[in-house]
Amino acid sequence: MPKALITGITGQDGSYLAEFLLDKGYTVYGLTRRTSTQNYGNIKHLEDRVTLISGDLLDQSSLTAAIEESEPEEVYNLAAQSFVKTSWNQPVLTGEFTALGVTRMLEAIRAVNPKIKFYQASSSEMFGKVTETPQRETTRFYPRSPYGVAKVYGHYLTVNYRESYDLFACSGILFNHESPRRGLEFVTRKISHAVARISLHKQEKLELGSLEPKRDWGFAGDYVEAMWLMLQQDKPDDYVIATGENHSVEEFVNLAFSYVGISDWQKHVDANRPEYMRPAEVDYLIGTSEKAEKVLGWKPKTSFKQLVEMMVQSDIDAEKKNNG
Repeated sequence: MPKALITGITGQDGSYLAEFLLDKGYTVYGLTRRTSTQNYGNIKHLEDRVTLISGDLLDQSSLTAAIEESEPEEVYNLAAQSFVKTSWNQPVLTGEFTALGVTRMLEAIRAVNPKIKFYQASSSEMFGKVTETPQRETTRFYPRSPYGVAKVYGHYLTVNYRESYDLFACSGILFNHESPRRGLEFVTRKISHAVARISLHKQEKLELGSLEPKRDWGFAGDYVEAMWLMLQQDKPDDYVIATGENHSVEEFVNLAFSYVGISDWQKHVDANRPEYMRPAEVDYLIGTSEKAEKVLGWKPKTSFKQLVEMMVQSDIDAEKKNNG
């Protein structure tokens, strides 16, 4: 029975990946930070099937100990300070987690067992102010946030350790991927949650920044399969994972309101709020997964419309459940 260690297991991607690996017959370990209050909501249904290990990407010795304890064949590094807006307010902490955290994990693998296969969660935010459309593995990076810069560091470090130490280290350059498990601070979940509450007359307004940015949005549950497929190949490499479509924030809002039968959604939306604007915006992202389709045999299964409706319905169900 293969073993895997997932950092960030309590997050959106970590929880879907844990489910996927358990279904494949893996023994799954998850690295969690020790805090005064634990948020295990995304993996509550898996707590009796996964083993949680205390550790921190800021602490080298805890990562080494976690790998020694779990003895994994595969490590998936999904943990990061991943909220882009926060990276301007906390740029140093973002660098410590999202950039140097990768270094610490790779060093732990190198010290304990260099044969471990490593997956690094890279991001389409690395492309930032895009220099080529669609974006692919060879597109030049031009990050527009401290988060994007930190992800570029982690990406190139993964490449460097692969070439320097012959590690099986891969980076998945994942474009925006969402789900009902997305945190409320992210715009897609903020929209679905507000639309659900507005439809149930529990909220009147949805406050947003710009409605113009366009993103390549997919379903996180589809994308974790691509992570796993990368580590099943004969040779390590890096892959863009995307849908090949992009949609504006306004399209997401319109589709979400349409799902609950509200056509005049503009009266419920207070857009262009300055507190939600980024100092430097990424306006247009769209990826091509030609390489992943050819080498990994991977394609997204969930459409944009299905994703939006899934998220809104999940929030409606949760709000009704909260009412008893």
